[in-house]
Amino acid sequence: MKRQMPKTRAGFTLVETVLGAAILAFAVIMLVAGTTRALAGARLNRQRELAAALLDRQLAMIDYIGIEEFIELGQMEGEFDEFDGRYGWQVVTEPQVIGTLYKVSITVAWVDGDRPYSLTVDTMLNGRLTVLETENTL
Repeated sequence: MKRQMPKTRAGFTLVETVLGAAILAFAVIMLVAGTTRALAGARLNRQRELAAALLDRQLAMIDYIGIEEFIELGQMEGEFDEFDGRYGWQVVTEPQVIGTLYKVSITVAWVDGDRPYSLTVDTMLNGRLTVLETENTL
């Protein structure tokens, strides 16, 4: 009597196919989620870089115009016209105890979606210069 060997089947069972599809779907979802987070982080980083450049521009304007103008007004605010009102700025000056130094706080604020963001820089600027005249007696 001959013994027959059981036939081996080629291919995958339904359970193996479903399990493989589930693992593949999970991997694709994780890849898409990571990419989305990376793109959102890059967008926020670009917005912060732009805000830093706008802060630098405001500080250069204060330096060009002179701190005295901002000292008299105390606090100023506005929007950057070239960004259609998406970025706003605020400058606050406070006199310090030491001489003619003033603390200048510059804030640039923007909204991304429904979430507000802001970037603030504090610096010290020298106000009106006081020059003492001395007589030379030779």
